[in-house]
Amino acid sequence: MSIALLIITIIAAYLLGSIPSSVWYGIGYFGIDVRKHGSGNAGATNTFRVLGKRAGTVVMLIDVLKGWTATCLASMLFYMNEIGETELLMYKILFGIIAIIGHIFPVFVRFKGGKGIATLLGMVLAIHPELALVCITIFIATLLASQYVSLSSILATLAFPVLSWLGVFGHPEPLLIVFGFTMFILVVFTHQKNIVRLMNGNESRVKIFKKSRSDNRQ
Repeated sequence: MSIALLIITIIAAYLLGSIPSSVWYGIGYFGIDVRKHGSGNAGATNTFRVLGKRAGTVVMLIDVLKGWTATCLASMLFYMNEIGETELLMYKILFGIIAIIGHIFPVFVRFKGGKGIATLLGMVLAIHPELALVCITIFIATLLASQYVSLSSILATLAFPVLSWLGVFGHPEPLLIVFGFTMFILVVFTHQKNIVRLMNGNESRVKIFKKSRSDNRQ
């Protein structure tokens, strides 16, 4: 693969990740910039908190799609015979990480975005759907039990490399394990304030099943 094609694909993955779905959706449909409300975070969780579950679900699905699409750019290169099968996983991880970076530091809104969990989920779905579904189950179960999105995100992210290392879905893939633990470290880093609030007992809860005013307006 040529250097020019690689650079173009990396830029495409970054721009996909940079799409500020929560900001554009909030301003476009509600006239509300979610960055000025709630936690001030431009992500799906704060959209749930500020605009309600329907808006939060739309934003979350878009963010998942961003990660999935960017990661699948590697498959496109594979079918174009630009990369080999042995390189496919490496490029999937590369483009997925670039999309997550784009979500966290989006060029369209002054490099202040969300925490990348939904985009990471889309990436994992593109790389290993079965393992991703298990992580989603862990996320939902933790969220239902605790109502803490931060805790649910951290545990679900940790489950990915641990289950990969244990070989739950076949022979352990070293690159996948390294990627998983790297993503876990990144998630912990982006959730430092949330972890402190969890330890102090004042982390905000998200009541997914509670009807909000925003949902009544939609």
